[in-house]
Amino acid sequence: MKTDDPIFWQKELETFEKATTNFYKGELPVHQYKSISGLYGSYSQRGGKLAMLRLRMTAGRVTREKMKFVADVIRRFHIKRVHFTTCQTIQLHDLNPDEVCTIIEEAFSCGIITIGGGGDYPRNVMCSPLSGVEKEESFDVLPYAEAVGEYLMTFLKKEKLPRKLKVAFSNTPQNLTHATYRDLGFAARENGNFDVYSAGGLGKNPLMGVKTAENVPPEKVLYYVKAMWNTFRTYGNYESRAKSRTRFMVEALGGEENYRKAFQEKLDEVFWSGEDLEIPPAPGFPAKKGDGSSIFHPRAIPQKQEGLYAVYWHPIGGLPSADTLCRLCDLLAEIPEAEMRLSPEESVYLINLTGKEAQKVLNLTEDSARTPFEASVSCIGASICQIGLRDSQALLARCIQAVREAGLPENALPRIHISGCPSSCGTHQTGVLGFRGAGKFVNGRSEPAFLLYINGQEREGAERFGHEAGTILADDIPAFLVELGRIVADSGMDFDSWFAGDPLSVDKIAEKYIK
Repeated sequence: MKTDDPIFWQKELETFEKATTNFYKGELPVHQYKSISGLYGSYSQRGGKLAMLRLRMTAGRVTREKMKFVADVIRRFHIKRVHFTTCQTIQLHDLNPDEVCTIIEEAFSCGIITIGGGGDYPRNVMCSPLSGVEKEESFDVLPYAEAVGEYLMTFLKKEKLPRKLKVAFSNTPQNLTHATYRDLGFAARENGNFDVYSAGGLGKNPLMGVKTAENVPPEKVLYYVKAMWNTFRTYGNYESRAKSRTRFMVEALGGEENYRKAFQEKLDEVFWSGEDLEIPPAPGFPAKKGDGSSIFHPRAIPQKQEGLYAVYWHPIGGLPSADTLCRLCDLLAEIPEAEMRLSPEESVYLINLTGKEAQKVLNLTEDSARTPFEASVSCIGASICQIGLRDSQALLARCIQAVREAGLPENALPRIHISGCPSSCGTHQTGVLGFRGAGKFVNGRSEPAFLLYINGQEREGAERFGHEAGTILADDIPAFLVELGRIVADSGMDFDSWFAGDPLSVDKIAEKYIK
């Protein structure tokens, strides 16, 4: 299958269009439509009247051409709700059936393929958002992430995998993409090679990845992708959907050592097959130079390219103003070699800017989060998502309002992560503070609540999932956070310093709120 073959994708779209028409006419059950539409990156929203569409942005990279397409679509279809996701995609919401089909077809013209954006398929390949421009990076991993993204598209119509396959690349130990606990992850080393991790994942029964290989040359990464696919096909659970993810293979094979052996056997088979999966040398990064202008601002990050900057923008809840996003795309279209990089934290970085250009971007994105807490992560929530249990976006909005009204110092609270259900779309298990949608019986009735997770960490070498501290009613969470912030503020320290002194301190404060 050639992923650049428009005839192939047109045939695929005809299947989707027929199913979509039948579903919105009421002639196709929800569960049956979901099993079809996920392949195309679309799901029906709660209520079954409108749809969302996930625009895959391989490695989180949004070129100027793609930005122009997104802005044109938003304006033409009067789209008001857009979401930057933790898997580095752009979701368009509240679409009618005709709009979904049209956007999918037109997106292909600028290299945006929504196929595989959902369902049990290889998902969007993730990459450190500042790869290629970050001063502290081991090396630029972006070309290899893009090559893997293209390669995985060829798997979509082959033998069905047990469940979705998530692949990530990280360029520093910061590990924003969680490469060390994905289905397959490539963590850059300072010598220009990768360590490879596999069979990890968030959600129910989370598991850290198994270090499967060390010191792998970047040009060889596709061999490891093929080996992962073959290992998955051989040992993946096709009988139980609940266990049809790579992380369950470790237990099924009797532990990490046996899993490593099984993976190595499949890797050897790939190398012995004679198939050429070598990635050609990556082209050099664009040679744009600074113009002598400089900028000093908390959201302006000097790149390793002298005189150039990246600007950080975090719309609250990862929900940018549609108008601001469109105007930003217009501005970047006029700036040579500028592009947008989506972050797993629902933020974006606008890169390759001179000081003067960065100032224009800063002026346009003044609605950005003002504190680490306001830059918190939240999934789209149960008001939109069919499988969502709680309205995570509404909770985040209430918490931010309460914290602002309390007048807390900007570093009194950390970024929090909120997921509306156990699926971990808000990556609640990786944050210092995480919340996951739940229910709690109070006086004989179920009340909206969230399970609290404490002390998660994503940094490579110190990775851990937060421990479950107990369930808090949704109405009590803003008060809990305000009290926590006040205690930290009274200590005279920022949250990180305060928490490092007593990692159980948050548990103690949470006790009276836990039901």
